[in-house]
Amino acid sequence: MDPRYDIPRRAAGGGGGGSANSSPALGAQSRRRKMPPRPADFKLQIIIIGSRGVGKTSLMERFTDDTFCEACKSTVGVDFKIKTVELRGKKIRLQIWDTAGQERFNSITSAYYRGAKGIVLVYDITKQETFEDLPKWMKMIDKYASEEAELLLVGNKLDCETDRIISRQQGERFASRISGMRFCEASAKDNFNVDEIFLKLVDDILSKVRLNVPLRSTLQNQITLHTSACLPVLFFF
Repeated sequence: MDPRYDIPRRAAGGGGGGSANSSPALGAQSRRRKMPPRPADFKLQIIIIGSRGVGKTSLMERFTDDTFCEACKSTVGVDFKIKTVELRGKKIRLQIWDTAGQERFNSITSAYYRGAKGIVLVYDITKQETFEDLPKWMKMIDKYASEEAELLLVGNKLDCETDRIISRQQGERFASRISGMRFCEASAKDNFNVDEIFLKLVDDILSKVRLNVPLRSTLQNQITLHTSACLPVLFFF
């Protein structure tokens, strides 16, 4: 027989030496030693704000789950999703808060501005009133958000181009009046520009910090999250 295939049998009754007996245990032990996932280098909180019906939830779900709901229910209070991305060679855990657009929830949602490193302000390019509401949302940002927060203005529902009321130039002009605010148009339905707007926002945030110092304390005093499921967060005052 070819010696390459001459595999010795395990001796019965404990014979054959300690190495044969220890092999299964070592094998089982090695199988248990799975490498834990690498922890996030950065933990960043992003909030999405804007008037009711502009597509805030759709943008969040398209980015986090690559799904689109044609008839999404209005957000009650605040919802969140978790998404981990790789950027600049770093692992970044994003905590994305989707806030209600109704004014009656302002006292609830205002608390989420304070810890946000990025703010996405959304309007609907087919609805004039959502664009006219932008100054109101800017007042909320000025009142509650950190001056260091990165701002992004998004004209959503680009898939409804034939029903457009707000021109791209109008959105650009509004953003140009706000120091440091970026502007783009997107479609959650067609998945156009969705990943790009969030990743660019995160890249802008990272450009402000030292990449060799992990921001593990970014979410201090926030809810500890153990799931990526979208859950309603309700508060009563």
